[in-house]
Order: sequence, then structure tokens, then C-alpha cells
Amino acid sequence: KTGEEHYNIISAFHKSLRGSDPQASLYWLARMMASGEHPNYILRRMIRFASEDIGNADPRALQIALNARDAYAFLGSPEGDLAIAQATVYLATAPKSNAVYTAYKQALQDVEEQPNLPVPLHIRNAPTQLMQDLNYGKGYQYAHDDPNGYIAQEYLPENLHGRKYYQPTNRGYEKHIADLMAWWADLQKQHNTAK
Repeated sequence: KTGEEHYNIISAFHKSLRGSDPQASLYWLARMMASGEHPNYILRRMIRFASEDIGNADPRALQIALNARDAYAFLGSPEGDLAIAQATVYLATAPKSNAVYTAYKQALQDVEEQPNLPVPLHIRNAPTQLMQDLNYGKGYQYAHDDPNGYIAQEYLPENLHGRKYYQPTNRGYEKHIADLMAWWADLQKQHNTAK
């Protein structure tokens, strides 16, 4: 469980999960467990994988990985090993998307390049009269007041208007998210046309 082979095997496990191969994923998991790899290291990698490589294509994947961690913590070995194996198969067979991972990296890059862009006035909180006098919150529209639960207003700083970070795939649950975002884009166009 140390040295180059340690990293080779965890890499093989991760890439087998990403490649949707439950057979190879189980094999590499068994290799790590048999060699004495600490299950918390494997579980940590699985939790990261659920967000990085599955994301919103199957939002349940993160919960499954967290549940495996909790089950292992409660049961220990050997009983808890099965929870890790069950989660491994789930992660391997889940639809994959790294759209959230990519989107977050792009957002971080904008923050690094322009770290202190001001919050638009209409979405600032205005708990004091002075803030209200400075137009904090002026023009903000409450989304729940709209029959569609959506208001076409800008939430990003001015320098980033129109920026698109998250581009959902057509895999798994992200297909539903993509459809919803397309509907919102249509509502936005209707709003802009009506102006």
C-alpha cells in the first residue's frame, strides 16, 4: 500500500469507475482492501469521484458514497467492506458528467482574474435606511412571486453578464436540468423581447 503501486492501483480504480466498468472497479477495490489500504482513503476518493465524475448526472451518487462511509464507520471490517463494494458498483454504473467540476474551475478562474467585482445593487441586502437610500435591493424581484418561479434578472457582476459556467450534459438527471435551463433561457428571451 505504499510506493508507486499504491498510486497505480488507486488510479486504475478511479479510471475503471470513470469508464463505467463495475468488474474492473470491484477487482481494484479488492486489491486495495486485500493489501491493507485504509478504507477511509478509498472512501475519500469515492466521495470525490461522485462529485467530480458523476456530478448531477446522478445526484444520488454523492449520497451513496457518503452512506458507504457512514456504514463502514459504523460496522468496520469485514461487514462494512460490503457497503464499499456496493457503492463501488453504483458509482461505476452511474451516468457520468464532469460538467459541475468544469463549471466550478471556470468560475474560480474568473474570481482569480477579477477577484473583487461588486455585488449588483439589486441583489444586495438592505437592512438599514442608509443602504436603502443607496439603492441596495432596489429593483430586486422575488422569484416565488412569479407563476413560473423564475424571474429574468441578472445575478452576476456587470463584468460577467451572460457568462455560462455550467453546461449540463444530456446524460442521466442532467438531461432534466438542461431542459429546465433551456426553458429559463426561453423565458429570458421573452422578457428581453417584451422590454
